[in-house]
Amino acid sequence: MSDNKSLKYLDLFAGAGGLSEGFIRAGFCPVAHVESDKAACFTLRTRMAYHWLKNRDRTDQYNEYLCGHITRPEFYGFVPDRCINSVINAEIGKEALTEIFRKTDEFLNGARLDLIIGGPPCQAYSIIGRSRDKNRMKGDRRNYLYVYYAEALKRYRPSWFVFENVTGLLSAKDENGNLYFDNMRRLFRDAGYETEFMIPSAEEYGVLQSRKRIILVGKRGKSSGFYPEPVKWRPGVKVKEVLGDLPPLRSGEGDPGPCRTKKYTGSYLYDAGIRNDALAVTWHQARPNTEQDLEIYRIAVELWNKKKTRLNYNHLPDRLKTHRHRNSFLDRFKVVAGDMEYSHTVVAHIARDGHYYIHPDIEQNRSLTPREAARLQTFPDDYFFEGVAEKPSRTPAFRQIGNAVPVLLAQRIAEKLKEVW
Repeated sequence: MSDNKSLKYLDLFAGAGGLSEGFIRAGFCPVAHVESDKAACFTLRTRMAYHWLKNRDRTDQYNEYLCGHITRPEFYGFVPDRCINSVINAEIGKEALTEIFRKTDEFLNGARLDLIIGGPPCQAYSIIGRSRDKNRMKGDRRNYLYVYYAEALKRYRPSWFVFENVTGLLSAKDENGNLYFDNMRRLFRDAGYETEFMIPSAEEYGVLQSRKRIILVGKRGKSSGFYPEPVKWRPGVKVKEVLGDLPPLRSGEGDPGPCRTKKYTGSYLYDAGIRNDALAVTWHQARPNTEQDLEIYRIAVELWNKKKTRLNYNHLPDRLKTHRHRNSFLDRFKVVAGDMEYSHTVVAHIARDGHYYIHPDIEQNRSLTPREAARLQTFPDDYFFEGVAEKPSRTPAFRQIGNAVPVLLAQRIAEKLKEVW
């Protein structure tokens, strides 16, 4: 996927590619993506195929795939094998590292790697993950995946790296009581990099979603004061502008395939790189909701409409409380209202927990669709989320969307990094 004119990067723990998409938009060029989740790998392959075709003015072939006129293997047949194979499905660890490096070297073909991006799975560091685990995630192998990130830095010696993770990383400790964040920064320094970090909140950078992440940036050498702090952007629009042109649905309605959007007269969806009128909009499909969930939604919506307050799960009537975990994640039934300046954080377990969307004009009584969640994450409408099988599946789509870094935030970071390179 790389060429000799672009700054080349390797994406480790790539997920569905939210971080990578932002860097591609800023003009960086991916050499390879490494991801353990098979469904996310298919999403990345489809996206890499899209970019290859887009660079050659052949997106009509991509649209044929979005519209279901050709199969996934047929679509992949339009692009070189190296484009598909540059997505490496592997669980990063000691055993896999040699093969990952071998394949990356092959894709580099003697060229220099300029940048490494990515961050290991967040479950081991998240506050919710620790609260749910009887050992508070101590001893979990995922706590130490940053060690292999450092191995990649030592092998390729890129000029920079960008490491992202949840804010819970700042307080997560190992068995000896040492902060993992301090441990990894020492390890990165030993590998030849000084590091600086900030905790951007996505709504300050054009994303209509409250979402905080640690963005740690490393620069080779001994300099300081180099952090590429992105430019803030408050677009001044409400959530209804992000979601309002999608057709109304009720519980269980919609389709993973193309939907017809309503006329849009605003500018945000274009300014944020979300709406693309030339390609089909997919994944506007509401999951079926149980009668119990719908009753909880009605309570949550009534509370929001009256007091602009979110529902505490433990305040529900006992007959409606079926979740085992009652000490954390008590706002699992969230309301997304059209008059909000930004929504709550879109989470990976949206596939089974409630994110109710209050439409400004009609009563829908349902959860968010993958496309609505993707728009709140600033994924473009032409981004297709795959499953392992060719038949689309909502659950992996929701998981990939919820785990991602918002594309627009990633783009702003990448643009600033390019300025100070």
